[in-house]
Amino acid sequence: MGTASPPPDAATRKHARLPDLRAMLHFYLHLIGFTASTLLLTWGLFTLLFLALGGFSLDGLMHQLNNLTSRYVRASPERIASFKHLFIAAHLVVASGLIVLRREKIVPAALPEGKSDHG
Repeated sequence: MGTASPPPDAATRKHARLPDLRAMLHFYLHLIGFTASTLLLTWGLFTLLFLALGGFSLDGLMHQLNNLTSRYVRASPERIASFKHLFIAAHLVVASGLIVLRREKIVPAALPEGKSDHG
């Protein structure tokens, strides 16, 4: 008494679907990494802007950040909303510029099927 095995065409369909799933997961993982690195680069450029405003010194950077936060805390709700809209627009412009500069990194590089040299 043997166990019933699935038909051969079902097994090949399962194995044929597996590489597609792996390729899709690889693509999405690469896209998430691209998005996260672009976000970190954008934040770094904002930090560099405040560092430049502070004369490229840590004291100047902290002074500029203190100035920004004290004005933000004292602002009216309308000015806070305006600041948020301005910040979102600036973030989108900087992120779009970085995406344009890094556009060849969006799609993962094609992996070769095999190496021609076996050495």
